Amino acid sequence: MTTMFTATRPPIAPPSMLRASGTIVWRNLIHIKRMPEMLLDVTVQSVMFVLLFAYVFGGSIQPPGGVDYKEFLLPGIMVQTMIFTSAIAAMGLTNDLQKGIVDRLKSLPISRSSVLVGRSISSLIHSSIGIAVMGATGLLIGWRVRGSIADAVLGFVLILMFGFAMIWLGIFVGSLMRTVEAVQGFMFTVMFPLTFVANTFAPPEQMPSWLRFIAEWNPVSALTQACRELWGNGLPVASDSAWQLQHPIAASIVWSVALTAIFAPLALAAYRRRSQD
Repeated sequence: MTTMFTATRPPIAPPSMLRASGTIVWRNLIHIKRMPEMLLDVTVQSVMFVLLFAYVFGGSIQPPGGVDYKEFLLPGIMVQTMIFTSAIAAMGLTNDLQKGIVDRLKSLPISRSSVLVGRSISSLIHSSIGIAVMGATGLLIGWRVRGSIADAVLGFVLILMFGFAMIWLGIFVGSLMRTVEAVQGFMFTVMFPLTFVANTFAPPEQMPSWLRFIAEWNPVSALTQACRELWGNGLPVASDSAWQLQHPIAASIVWSVALTAIFAPLALAAYRRRSQD
């Protein structure tokens, strides 16, 4: 008598949201490892920005109170670099959608949200490299953090928080637009005035009154001022400045939380609609 045995395949449980997101992060970082030229924007470009602004514009811009322009500059240029992370995240997501990589991920038993969470974290890591490179370059040309260690850490934490919020803006735009070229054109059209009509490179007190109002209420100005105060790289703002410049740390936290709360749900909804096409 012959006994027949039927092999049964054990059920495969889908990975958790955390594990799936971690896998996406690792995939994006390996992509950078295989294409190291992707780091040019946060390495060579970061060094060029610091040197150009410090030595080309530094002689013609005088911060209030006789503050050294290099110390005035570094917080602003670090904030600008982190904000441009949104463009990198947007182009990366659109590229994945164009090439069908997202379609492959859709066939896996993972949460669709994990693709975006992984993208946001990997983009944050990518831009953090640029912040580290800028910090090292700044130290070489004379920039110093003059606050306490706790204040120094808090300044970098605020930059990462705001950068994370801007990444979700980039993911939202990347989910809406169809080509990398369209994303690039739109994001840089928005990011340049956002980062330059602020106190990043010049004091707003020297701007026309209408432009000063816009600059002082720009969330970029609040973050930049918070970093300058925490790192000891500037004097307190004028008494007639906007509320958020007189309370920049609180304003930066509020802006970061509010922007994340707005754009993360919008990005998830737009991505779900786009991935169903």
